Parts: sequence; structure tokens; C-alpha cells
Amino acid sequence: MKRTAKALVDETMARVTTYTAAQARELHGQPGVQFVDVRDVRELEREGVVPGAFHVPRGLLEFWADPQSPDPKPELGADKEYVLFCGSGWHSAQATQTLTEMGVAHVAHIGGGFEAWKKAGGPVTDAAPPRQAG
Repeated sequence: MKRTAKALVDETMARVTTYTAAQARELHGQPGVQFVDVRDVRELEREGVVPGAFHVPRGLLEFWADPQSPDPKPELGADKEYVLFCGSGWHSAQATQTLTEMGVAHVAHIGGGFEAWKKAGGPVTDAAPPRQAG
């Protein structure tokens, strides 16, 4: 029987650490915490960004997080707590699971994603792209 995307996400949600938007707001801007935005660049342009978030296109996450890949990013290689988010929380849950499987020790995602972040009054800036390594 075919498994749905929702079934996969539900299984992932049971295995990863999920912060509420309110919990994530408490962590935002703290030393040793890096927010990671895995949304599509068009979403950033249309909806705005979380100040200080590092943008990682979802399809490049594994490669940018792997220090042995041809193009690792230092923003993903430090000993930090990583808080991932996407638009609604599904992609970021999957991305959180991927980083966990890669051995990243402190990684979580925001339940409800960017939409929940905005509803909780999290800071958002207009259309300026988040920090992204070359």
C-alpha cells in the first residue's frame, strides 16, 4: 500500500524535536542558536524572512551540512543549536530528521513553520534575503 506524504511527516514528527513558535521566539537571537530557513527563495521574497536566519534551499541541506562535501557551509558546521523552519512545518520536520541522522546533536524545528512564527508575533523583515553563504 502506498504511503502518503502526511504519513511520512507524521512518523517524522514523532521522532524529532518540535518547538512551538513561542518557544522558538524565546530562542531567537540567543548566542549559540542558529535559525535555518528551508523555504523556497520565492517564499522568502513573497512572505519575508526571520532576521538572522540562514537560508538553505531544502535540496542542498545535506550537502551544505556535510563538512566532507564539496561545498560545506560554516553556518551549518558549528556546535550550535539549529532551529529549522519552512512554511508550515512539514519540510522542516523532514530536514530536522535528516540532520539528526547526519549526527547533528542539537536540531529542532518550529511546529507550524513560518506561518506559526508570524501568528505568534515573531519578527519578520520584508523581502531582504536571509544570510546565505556564497
